[in-house]
Amino acid sequence: MTVMTKTGNEDRLEATKTYMICLDVDGTLVNHDGEMSRAVKDSARAIVAAGHEVVISTGRSLEATLPVIRMLGIENGHAVCCNGGVTARIDTSLEYGYEVVERKTFDPRPALLALQEWLPTAKYALEDDEGRFLSTERFQDASFGVVAEPVTLDKMLEATAVRLVVFSTDSTAEEFGEAVGSIGLSGVTYSVGWTAWLDIAAEGVTKASGLEALREKRGFGIERTVAVGDGRNDIEMLSWAGRGVAMGQAPEEVKAVADEIAAHVDEDGLATVLQDILAGDTDA
Repeated sequence: MTVMTKTGNEDRLEATKTYMICLDVDGTLVNHDGEMSRAVKDSARAIVAAGHEVVISTGRSLEATLPVIRMLGIENGHAVCCNGGVTARIDTSLEYGYEVVERKTFDPRPALLALQEWLPTAKYALEDDEGRFLSTERFQDASFGVVAEPVTLDKMLEATAVRLVVFSTDSTAEEFGEAVGSIGLSGVTYSVGWTAWLDIAAEGVTKASGLEALREKRGFGIERTVAVGDGRNDIEMLSWAGRGVAMGQAPEEVKAVADEIAAHVDEDGLATVLQDILAGDTDA
């Protein structure tokens, strides 16, 4: 199904019948309770076994992504985490089963100062350039993958960030988005989540930017890429992919950029998409 050739000092994958399949986690692979259905798990593992290159593409940190990678039986490949801020190579022969190949960092100070002025009651968490999490008010979330170290905002201002998270319980997602938009954040890329949740990365860094670098390195034509997601942080990824699929529960602005709409995550929408790809393998 694939042929390996040498380009410079790197192995380059010349894809023939395989696809680069880029999968969001929360709301796509797992439901909003963090559970993966049997149908999704079986179809995803079948896709991996068929030789397709599955790239987990998520806003989660790497540590929070690794359990999903193991669940799908991915022994070699890549993951794009922190909305493109961290790219890891998966290789179970390595001591920890992976290595970080790139971190996109930024100075969080300007964004933190602006946000603190407009959102004084918000909670903040930051993943630094060593994979540690720092947080205010003992802010914790499963997407961090590790227990965050409580720090003062002054301490956070001194850090080098891969990912900055802002959470407010005082606003709806729409109100939060309007507030953040009015701040005019510059020098960063940001997306508002389902709730009053904001993910901030380095300027120009998205899931799509991380995936494009992998696509070129691995030798896939854009027409051999598939991406499935449900959140506002998936908009660039779905626009980028040769086949962009939005989950059924996705906001309208996410569905608008997709090539097709899958069923709701609670109806195993991803499983249907993956089964369609497997059926195409059989027909080929």
